[in-house]
Amino acid sequence: MFENKLKKHLAAGRPAINGWLSIGNPFTAEIMAAQGYDSVSIDIQHGALDYTSVLPMFQAMRASGVTPMARVPWREPGIIMKALDAGAQGIICPMINSAEEAAEFVSYMRYPPFGQRSFGPTRATIAYDGYGLAANEEVLALAMIETQNGVDNLEEIAATPGLDGIYIGPADLTIGTQEGRLPPGFDREEPEMIALIRKIQSVCAKNGIFACLHCGTPEYAAKAIGWGFNLTTVSGDSRLLAGAAASSVRQWRDAVESGLTHSATPDAGGY
Repeated sequence: MFENKLKKHLAAGRPAINGWLSIGNPFTAEIMAAQGYDSVSIDIQHGALDYTSVLPMFQAMRASGVTPMARVPWREPGIIMKALDAGAQGIICPMINSAEEAAEFVSYMRYPPFGQRSFGPTRATIAYDGYGLAANEEVLALAMIETQNGVDNLEEIAATPGLDGIYIGPADLTIGTQEGRLPPGFDREEPEMIALIRKIQSVCAKNGIFACLHCGTPEYAAKAIGWGFNLTTVSGDSRLLAGAAASSVRQWRDAVESGLTHSATPDAGGY
């Protein structure tokens, strides 16, 4: 029987850490999936990849047993259904602004009579034993709140039947609600943004759905878990690669400079 381990994990009240993939490469996906994340999401919206990269990335993640998810480019049924058919067990959908849009998104996630997903899970039936109509109960539908309209309609969105959770992207949420006054970015420290982020979490809790937050650092993600968030994403493949490379280069330069400073100067007295 097909079972979504992440959904079971969250339903048990345990916090989850999600990895993030923006580089369209199966080996990168395999490496990330093997690091102990509870789930790993492929960013089809902003990542440097397309569907021909997505399917082999899902295949590469299978061996680790991590729960694979995807952020789709938009609330469009074709890509949502193809991502599910490829093996995504959760879909993060951007720019949900109303209860009607949330209900439409949910309908693309589930087979009739609970939705309008077309049946043809080509890879999913190979990857997951017992995959079929039971997937209706297992796939995760996560709506992104990123705009003022989304915030204004937050209560109605969170109450949408079949919606499993809300995923906050702090960059778009900031520029979408602050009229350009604040620059985009993760790990918000402005009092008004913290208040808004925590308000979204509290509305999720009131409606019995999961609250998810995209973070830049483990420290901020842990703080968000303390606020009551169920899942936090910490950085992503491209940022982690850049950060590790920059740190390695910096350490090399510091070590070399230190070595040159303290190296013995050749004695020229004999010449």
